[in-house]
Amino acid sequence: MTREWNELTKMTQGKEITVERVRVADTGVAIEGSFELPTLASLPWEDQVFVMAFVRSHGSIKEMEQMFGISYPTVKNRLNRIAKRFQFVEVVKTSPEEEVLAELQRGEISTEEAMRRLTT
Repeated sequence: MTREWNELTKMTQGKEITVERVRVADTGVAIEGSFELPTLASLPWEDQVFVMAFVRSHGSIKEMEQMFGISYPTVKNRLNRIAKRFQFVEVVKTSPEEEVLAELQRGEISTEEAMRRLTT
């Protein structure tokens, strides 16, 4: 499977691809539609390996230097280049009161439960 993925990434040469059919191997259930690949799967094979190694090394640049035989600036530059491909979602923190009101509005809690949580 890994070799097949490597061949696919070489074949597509970084071009955007869309998956049109997904099959769950052990059940045989298939879903058809138009699915975008996750960002990590869209990276060139070499960058996927680099990211996996970075995660396995718990983010240790020192280990990455040793593993790949490259310098600290080279590791940082490659990580920065890869990171530019990711879109990060901005996390907006809400107050506990706002969360209670949102739960109430979505019908997840009763008015009584909201009042209890807001007054304690």
